[in-house]
Amino acid sequence: MELLEAMKARRSIRKFKSDPIPESQITQLIESARLAPSGSNLQPTRFVVIKSETARAQLSEATPLPFVSQAPVIIACCIDTESLSGIGTRARELMEAGAFKDTPLEKMDTESYAKRRPMDQATAEAYLRLNAAIAIDHITLRAVDLGLGTCWVMMFDQEKVKQILGLGENYNVVALLPVGYPDQDPNARPRIELSQILLKEV
Repeated sequence: MELLEAMKARRSIRKFKSDPIPESQITQLIESARLAPSGSNLQPTRFVVIKSETARAQLSEATPLPFVSQAPVIIACCIDTESLSGIGTRARELMEAGAFKDTPLEKMDTESYAKRRPMDQATAEAYLRLNAAIAIDHITLRAVDLGLGTCWVMMFDQEKVKQILGLGENYNVVALLPVGYPDQDPNARPRIELSQILLKEV
């Protein structure tokens, strides 16, 4: 499917068929997230793929939205809060790959780069979540391309989900992404006009 067509076809799906999703397609979804860009190539997003009936039933207790656990697969999209400690390594990898060629960053010291912008905890969390959002969007568009539906869900109990999935303290769940073959064909959602989102050209 052409990318613009996938963007136009994407909907938040809240009713799924019970048909299982081939393992190869689940792998393709995670691979699409792996290819997503991230600030300083930090790659802080991690995923838990939830398929078993038992795990999905448990997860139903952590969200008020029944359709989440009714999907054949749920992807818990997480951030690793410890990933910021690797920013020096990621910057060195970018430099070795030639990402900074012909820019002022080309001759920088990667350790200085890693320390250039210290962040408080709230700012760091927001930064990591922003990077995760890019990866999640890659998944939602690839899902459309594969004939699958998704719905970005943020209505859940963070601590309950982490407990159910056995996640360590360094992981925070950004979104639950139910995935399956759509059992509905929603209309296009209303969007404001282009003239309303383009503030100005300068």
